[in-house]
Amino acid sequence: MISLKKYLEMQVREPQANEADPIDLLSATLESYRSVLLAMGKSGVQACPTVGSDLQSNLANVVNRLAGDLTPPLVKETGTQVTQQVQLWGDRTAEYFKARTTEVKELLIVLARTAESVGERDQRYTGHFSQFTSRLQTISNLEDLTQVRASLVQQATELKTYVDRMEQDSHKLVAQLQTEVSTYETKLKEVEELALRDALTGLANRRYVEEHLELRIAQQRAFCVAMLDLNRLKHVNDRYGHLAGDNLLQQFSQELRSSLRSTDMVGRWGGDEFIVVMDCDLPGANAQIERLRKWVFGEYTIRPGKGTGEVRVNVDAAVGLTQWQPGERIQEVIEHADTDMYRQKELGRKQK
Repeated sequence: MISLKKYLEMQVREPQANEADPIDLLSATLESYRSVLLAMGKSGVQACPTVGSDLQSNLANVVNRLAGDLTPPLVKETGTQVTQQVQLWGDRTAEYFKARTTEVKELLIVLARTAESVGERDQRYTGHFSQFTSRLQTISNLEDLTQVRASLVQQATELKTYVDRMEQDSHKLVAQLQTEVSTYETKLKEVEELALRDALTGLANRRYVEEHLELRIAQQRAFCVAMLDLNRLKHVNDRYGHLAGDNLLQQFSQELRSSLRSTDMVGRWGGDEFIVVMDCDLPGANAQIERLRKWVFGEYTIRPGKGTGEVRVNVDAAVGLTQWQPGERIQEVIEHADTDMYRQKELGRKQK
């Protein structure tokens, strides 16, 4: 197979004076292409962290493929992969925000009907609740979840004021309204909880883990961080399809969560990378990792698709471990764990 560089050397004439060298143009074009792919991945995470990490990881894999010897078929294949990944990210992002928006809108409509019903029973508050209901209906038409949440906080405060006033008039009526408010608060917490969970695995997402780490650092609570890079997931995706790969990620996540203590946090950092925040010192963390290697790593059974039999695959991961030191920021702790993880991954390659 003739590489692009050799092909150009064979086909392109010597550049004239003041004329760009085709080899230089090719190199600059490829570098720009790789930079654009990395920027797309980063933007995907910023736009929707819950599903953007997969896009970033998959585009980074494409960039790595473009770093070696290139052929026209390979470049064409990467273009097809990029199109598929961006389309998949767009579909998942649209579904995610549509689901979150629908849940909030349904909640607002229920609350508006409740407020309207209560206002009808007590004419002294009819005007207040009519205005309150109108504002809730307006909020339910918003598409921006950030605006919805900000408006909800304001309206919840106003609703509490109404409830406090009505408590002096009718304990029975207030009890009913408090029940509705309690339901509203529970549903709102459920929506917020979903926003902090990885859609595929159900583990804490990157945002949730970072918030947890910030809290621990603020409280000066000792902890260790382990980063896990799952091996052979790309092989499963390439050979059996992404549905099989997703199923493997889900199974691995469940085993990882069940093997650790309730005081430890397990999250999906992105793609095939996981993070564990352990409530212990370094010797205790090492003991937990050894337990994890014994009970989580090993053979998993996946079903590639309809009409196909079960497939058994062996799964393990490179593990990087570090202990937080007073004065360190989140980025420093993650960097230390990442460095150790990649060192372990390189040692694993050399041993094969």
